[in-house]
Amino acid sequence: MASSLTVLACVGVVSGLRATSGPVVQRKAVVRAVGSDEEAVGAAPVAEAGRRRVLQSLAGGAAALQLGAGGSEALDLKTWVQVPLPVSTTLYDIAFESPTHGYLVGAKGTFLETTDGGKSWKPRTFANLDEEEEVGYRFERVSFSGPEGWVIGKPPILLHTTDAGKSFERIPLSPKLPGEPSGIVALGSGKAEMTTSTGAIYSTTNAGRNWKALVKETIDATLNRVSSSGVSGASYFTGQVAAIDRDASTGSYLAVSSRGNFYLTWQDGQDFWIPHNRNTAKRIQAMGFVKDDASKGLWMTLNGGALAIAKGADLTADTPDFSSASLNSGGYGILDVGWRTDNEVWAVGGGGTMYVSRDAGKTFKFDNSADNIPGNLYTIRFFGNDAGFVLGSDGVLLKYAGPTA
Repeated sequence: MASSLTVLACVGVVSGLRATSGPVVQRKAVVRAVGSDEEAVGAAPVAEAGRRRVLQSLAGGAAALQLGAGGSEALDLKTWVQVPLPVSTTLYDIAFESPTHGYLVGAKGTFLETTDGGKSWKPRTFANLDEEEEVGYRFERVSFSGPEGWVIGKPPILLHTTDAGKSFERIPLSPKLPGEPSGIVALGSGKAEMTTSTGAIYSTTNAGRNWKALVKETIDATLNRVSSSGVSGASYFTGQVAAIDRDASTGSYLAVSSRGNFYLTWQDGQDFWIPHNRNTAKRIQAMGFVKDDASKGLWMTLNGGALAIAKGADLTADTPDFSSASLNSGGYGILDVGWRTDNEVWAVGGGGTMYVSRDAGKTFKFDNSADNIPGNLYTIRFFGNDAGFVLGSDGVLLKYAGPTA
């Protein structure tokens, strides 16, 4: 099994791609949930509407009590505002190469560019990909380190730029790659790390011409070797991981099994992933690092809308000490969590629901910024304290507008 994670050499660069302005074909968005089925993310329409009315009425009632008479204008203030987009596809990732210049990627060939910090977005197309070919790609990850950036998608495609996106080169991917490419992180000066759906991690130092395997053993092989150690759900592993996250400070990785019954961690210098029990009967919906820093801890969401945080977690411990956060989601799944500051934490999820904590994640309150927005919210990203974005289905993009109180 270990032989499948040997060094892969991809010599040469395939046809240079020049990004140009042009229309993006709009198609019906697809619902995507990490580590769970669709029902766990958003309930049936009738039940969904009922729960949303309860959450909205509670939030609205509290606001009315605080504002009192004559505060009708304040009721319209939102912490997040929706940004109009020229697409209605599911959005997957966002990245900036400068405070004002960034890119947004998604399904059906969605590739958008902003030059005003995310206030407006225009579609981009690739000159060497015809319209029918481009719309068939689902661009899932985009990452920049200064003017150097990477875009990865499905069917397997990897694009690289060194001029802030003015032009892109298509980097060939070996057919021997275990699993499908699923993640890419730009590290600058031709360096990057790429992950696959089977948990393989590769690094390049020459702009993708050669890739070196960082993990020496497949997850399957690791689980077969440690299955007697009591990792719950290891025997049900399908060979795929639902999501992989990399912390920005140490390069440590976190992965959730496709069934959500256990998770794995990897740190630089280790030969294999370390599996961990989830220590709860509920399955994992999503996981990540606190403030994108492994040394500050882990967060975990579970089916049914539960959220737990382990501050300063030891990645080598079998099960870190997770503390449950006080968050009443009404049954909606929480799909992502982001820290704006050390104390202000945001959680987003199914049914367009949003929650905010101002005590470092101990208690959360419903936020009504997405009240009238249908669909699911999948991803939240902060770029410093004042620049934040939420990505969702049906072309939904929310931009952080600042505190309302």
